[in-house]
Amino acid sequence: MSIFQPLNEFISGLESESISEERKQTLAPLVDYIQKKVGDGESVRINFICTHNSRRSHLSQVWAQTMAHYFRIENVSCYSGGTEATALFPKVADTLTNTGFEVNSLSAGNNPVYSIKFSSNEHSVIGFSKRMDSDFNPKSEFAAIMTCSQADEGCPFVPGAEKRIPITYEDPKVFDDTPQQAEKYSERSKQIASEMFYIFSQIQK
Repeated sequence: MSIFQPLNEFISGLESESISEERKQTLAPLVDYIQKKVGDGESVRINFICTHNSRRSHLSQVWAQTMAHYFRIENVSCYSGGTEATALFPKVADTLTNTGFEVNSLSAGNNPVYSIKFSSNEHSVIGFSKRMDSDFNPKSEFAAIMTCSQADEGCPFVPGAEKRIPITYEDPKVFDDTPQQAEKYSERSKQIASEMFYIFSQIQK
């Protein structure tokens, strides 16, 4: 499987049983979307969308790509985007590093670009802030996952999306510059990891 050992240990410790039945209903449309694609032998493209493409959408993209590999679901490509471009928040990179990902800065500036690897033998996830319709993202045949309520309300229509699914998360940004910042980013990352673990564990190959 070749997932980095510390990351593999973290994933092994996740408990999808902690996800409520109500939350599983929220996740079910994405499970169904992936299952139908896999069953039909088609590529799976998922674009996680948040307002600023700085925190939750990146965490979701990285964890979904990792879990697809972990459960050996092939031909899955995960993306992220925003209603506007800002920057991937540095605490997100720190949180992923502390979980066992290999995160390297590819360029600095106002919108830095990161290489985020979960395995030495697999493609990096390239992390940087971009609009959801960026040329870096798919133009059609993808599911749009709305990871924040603001983007969910502000984008009733996502051009090119076959399916639009709201799976929203609380924003860890509210804890920026507080003593709980690291803890809350870690907590949100773990919640997203657990839910992506659950989603991909449901897929029958």
